[in-house]
Amino acid sequence: METDTPSTPSLSEVHSSVEIPRQLTFWRRFFAFSGPAYLISVGYMDPGNWATDIAAGSKFGYRLLWVLVMSNLMAILLQSLSARLGIVTGMDLAQACRSMFSRRVSWALWILAEVAIAACDLAEVLGSAIGLQLLFGMPLLLAVFVTALDTFVLLLLHHRGVRLMEAFILTLVLTIGLCLAIEVFLSKPHWGQMAGGLVPSLPGEGALFLAIGILGATVMPHNLYLHSALVQSRRVQHTPAGIRSSIRFNTIDSFVALNAALLVNAALLVLAGATFFKAGMFNVAEIQDAHRLLEPLLGHRIAPIAFAVALIAAGQSSTITGTLAGQVVMEGFVHIRLRPLVRRLLTRALAIIPAVLTIVFFGERATGNLLLLSQVVLSLQLSFAVIPLIQIASDRRWMGQYVINRWMKLGGWLVAGVIAVLNLKLVFDQLTSWLTGAGPRTWMIGLTALPVIVGLVALLGYVIVVPFVERWRNQPVPELVGVHGPSVIPEIVPPRSPRLIAAALDFSWADKSVVSFAVTLARAAGRGAKVLLFHVVESGGALVMGGELRDSEAQADQERLELYTRELAELGVDAEYDLGFGDPPEELAKLVEEHKPDLIVLGSHGHRRMGDIVHGTSVERLRHRVRVPVMVIPAGEAKE
Repeated sequence: METDTPSTPSLSEVHSSVEIPRQLTFWRRFFAFSGPAYLISVGYMDPGNWATDIAAGSKFGYRLLWVLVMSNLMAILLQSLSARLGIVTGMDLAQACRSMFSRRVSWALWILAEVAIAACDLAEVLGSAIGLQLLFGMPLLLAVFVTALDTFVLLLLHHRGVRLMEAFILTLVLTIGLCLAIEVFLSKPHWGQMAGGLVPSLPGEGALFLAIGILGATVMPHNLYLHSALVQSRRVQHTPAGIRSSIRFNTIDSFVALNAALLVNAALLVLAGATFFKAGMFNVAEIQDAHRLLEPLLGHRIAPIAFAVALIAAGQSSTITGTLAGQVVMEGFVHIRLRPLVRRLLTRALAIIPAVLTIVFFGERATGNLLLLSQVVLSLQLSFAVIPLIQIASDRRWMGQYVINRWMKLGGWLVAGVIAVLNLKLVFDQLTSWLTGAGPRTWMIGLTALPVIVGLVALLGYVIVVPFVERWRNQPVPELVGVHGPSVIPEIVPPRSPRLIAAALDFSWADKSVVSFAVTLARAAGRGAKVLLFHVVESGGALVMGGELRDSEAQADQERLELYTRELAELGVDAEYDLGFGDPPEELAKLVEEHKPDLIVLGSHGHRRMGDIVHGTSVERLRHRVRVPVMVIPAGEAKE
């Protein structure tokens, strides 16, 4: 494992560029933190989602809605973990992977991340180009080259600061939402059947392929790298309170933004189900076909226009995040830093080349299948981003006191397991199909596809097993901002007011302060609070006979407790009592275990051995036997 920390911060142009003023109201702080998740959310509604959602809705109606909901829940969990990683460690996910794994593994993960970004950018190029063609009648090949011009829009926004970029993205998101709201309104969906689509099922042949495509289009690997970098654009105080506040508000930001993306994706699937599936058109996988059929099926001229405008907005918004993600993974994994213009042109070239080749050799009709394939590629790469993310977020060496809890770990590994199993099944089914249809050319698959598949499975096993082994060996990790130093101060949480207060009495002058403290705490707690009076009979007979003893001392002690209880009742305090017999620390621990008070109050002096509770090892014995706070009243307090 390499432990080199990054020499430059992630996305250094915007790092810590947004001030988070202190002493703001909740809503003003929320709006100050809002933004990174909206940049991320556009990746969840890019043209690749359009292809998978339309194909799923036209073929199976509303019956794959549950995949969208499940994928969105996964996305919220994973993006919140990504934000937490960036806030706590001061690294993005790519930088953290570089520090966690060897250089060879880091390069392999970088190549896979670049493939995912290229696949994502391919979807954005095709989506924007198709939108331009549908809206202006532009030839698709020309429209593909026109999409390269958005490079300069991105550079302008990038130069003006992250807040302007976030505002621009939010405007595009609102445009998409408004256009698709019009489409859903015009399609008049059947709400009861939509509810039935939330029940998990794979309704027919091809459903698994589409489900994995939806998963890959929704939970996108490059977004995990990008989100961990974008949250560092906020200038957060690296104190426990500042870090916890940032985690909380970024989690809320993720929840709001990704649920907005869910509504967009659901609108697309519902539109396809209510329009194409209802009309018996089960194979509408091309965005062009969907656009062409909307006006005759819905009967409104605005339907195809709104569809094309939303598609262009989706392509333009998501292309910004794809470029930023490319910068993050290249700098984080392999420490190669390019000028934004060069990086943007490189990313766009990797997307334009396959788009142009597809259009030239297979025609415009093949672009729909290319869009679907790009989303499946994203899904296949997803495990290589998700598993390291969960490994780091659940490792106290990396996260310190901000390590995720048991339930989040369970949820994270469940998500990772579902993604891995679905992808392995898809790969197995596809490999079986290739081998079955290859005939005498089976050896070609054995020499090409099979080694790649085996290598990827081995790499997946490595990123799963090695971090567990290193954690078990307690190997060192980089010195991380926010984990070491002042951030190890324990979290300050206001305690719950005690409702059941125990007072240990020894019938000495110290009882006055013990009872006074107990009564004061009960009254402060309000109505329903109760005082428990404990006393331990510690005579020789009590040590031998225990609770069977009924000598004069035991009888006198019980009568005294009854008197205290009645007097407290007259003062309006609800009180009860109980006796113990034998060794005071042991018997008090038993009484605490039986009655389960929220707090026990002790005096600093008592008759006979009760004084040992604060003057010797007895207090340690009691403290280690009970799981409630032990309040010891000092001698000076007791005498007042």
